[in-house]
Amino acid sequence: MSLALPLAGIRIIEIAGIGPGPFCGMMLADHGAEVIRIDRAGGLQGGVPIDGGRDILLRSRRTISLDLKSPAGIEIVQRLVASVGGLIEGFRPGVMERLGLGPEALLTINPGLVYGRMTGWGQDGPLADVPGHDINYIALTGALDAIGPRDGAPVPPLNLIGDYAGGGLMLAFGMVSALLAVRRGAPGRVVDCAMVDGASTLMAGIWSLVSNGWWEGGRGTGLLDGGAPFYDTYPTADGTYVAIGAIEAKFFARLIELLELAEDPDFAEQYDRSRWDAMRAKFRACFLSHSQDHWLALLGDEDVCFAPVLPMTQAPDHPHNQARKNFLEVGGITQPGAAPRYSGTEPVLPWMWRQDADKDALLRELGFDAADTDRLQREGAFGSPD
Repeated sequence: MSLALPLAGIRIIEIAGIGPGPFCGMMLADHGAEVIRIDRAGGLQGGVPIDGGRDILLRSRRTISLDLKSPAGIEIVQRLVASVGGLIEGFRPGVMERLGLGPEALLTINPGLVYGRMTGWGQDGPLADVPGHDINYIALTGALDAIGPRDGAPVPPLNLIGDYAGGGLMLAFGMVSALLAVRRGAPGRVVDCAMVDGASTLMAGIWSLVSNGWWEGGRGTGLLDGGAPFYDTYPTADGTYVAIGAIEAKFFARLIELLELAEDPDFAEQYDRSRWDAMRAKFRACFLSHSQDHWLALLGDEDVCFAPVLPMTQAPDHPHNQARKNFLEVGGITQPGAAPRYSGTEPVLPWMWRQDADKDALLRELGFDAADTDRLQREGAFGSPD
């Protein structure tokens, strides 16, 4: 018998937003929570124009579109709040309060509510009301300055650090932690998740390198930022790349043995920084001499910490990713599967977002009959009345 996903039985409201909020909702839904997404009346808005039905971040949600500037729309949310464990919102500070949906109001309705707030700068502080995006939040933490070539500008690491790791994933962790506390008898509470806070926390290990003298010369000079020649990427003869992560002495020794560089004096002292430029030049020349497939055949099964650098189009076809079922296809859309995995639990196939797919069912579950729904329609709960 397959065990249920760990968050089964927990119901979450997600007030529609972009980026980290939907990623948090996806994480909770992937792990069994029933996530009800309240979309804006009139369709998806904000951010880069994306077809919601092809937006992987919106998968596995029940949906209903409401006008939150309408008292009738607020009435539906308030009734829904009484039946949920948590709520996710990503507006600027004060917006939910002005709508009558702030924590004070909703915790009165449901004292056990876990109220998750997703912002860039946090609910307070000098920048709380200033707009921004991932690149701005990580710029303030030192993370952006640390990423990129030694002699070049900082390189945005997609929007993985601020939006998804420091934002959505941190909020999901905070929500689950607070929900667990409520199960143990604690009252509901607000989870203030700021991407600037989360990105700072993600840098804890790098601060450890700083305190141990492994981050002194700035970007592109340290152990994990491309400064060390044994932790870097190299082009190959066929225009592709390979990634080397031979930090430990035993991996480094085996790597230079297989590359026939073990007798070269420039490789005699792995951590002698004065040799790193010469090491890098010789690594580069070596890897440029053959194709990626050649290096995969030579190094792929060895204890050298090697991997081919795959484009996104090829990653789903790699044998390891296929064996782990790391990617799946739903409705013709290739997407990553849920992580992490649980023993005794079979993966659940997600489904893609459909506008208002659950509107009628949700209204019935909340006790609204046909007459109530007609009234709510006339009062603008679902947007401008017909």
